[in-house]
Amino acid sequence: MRSFILLAVLLMADQSVASADEITDAIDQGRKAYQGNDLASAKQSLDLASQLIGQKNAEAFGKLLPNALAGWTAEEVQTTAVGAVGFGASTASCSYQRANGDRIEVQITGDSAIIMQYATFLSNPQIAGAMGKIVTVGSLRALQSQDGDVHMIVANKYLVAVQGNGSPADKVAYAKAVDIARLSKM
Repeated sequence: MRSFILLAVLLMADQSVASADEITDAIDQGRKAYQGNDLASAKQSLDLASQLIGQKNAEAFGKLLPNALAGWTAEEVQTTAVGAVGFGASTASCSYQRANGDRIEVQITGDSAIIMQYATFLSNPQIAGAMGKIVTVGSLRALQSQDGDVHMIVANKYLVAVQGNGSPADKVAYAKAVDIARLSKM
């Protein structure tokens, strides 16, 4: 009886390991469908894999958002991943507030073709200067709008946006609190 239970446990454990990676499963299903010339199913499976990867990226971005700075409180991190609709994007954001009503949101976005276009504007000081004030956040060049919102591109792949009704200095402080080193290695 013991060996039967042990065998059942091992089989269940083996199944959970085999199906633990939904992304790999979706890719494998897409590959099999493609090999069977079922292009519609192949596309659907690969779109699913892409969506799952986007969700995984958004969750990873959420871990890089800063803790609330002194005197502020943080809400729960929100993540979204939108496939190829529009330009697609994976996003994590967190809102922070102070008792006086100041509110700041920090958002990290990746997996979007539009980020590279924005990076082109930001890399040209003349164009960036026409769009707002150029500030440095650590070793990165960032753009600060007239209302103090901060936008910066990390590793030409990620957009970090810090927006809200807090002071420009508070927005820069939150931009500096994002884990840029880890984000740039993703």
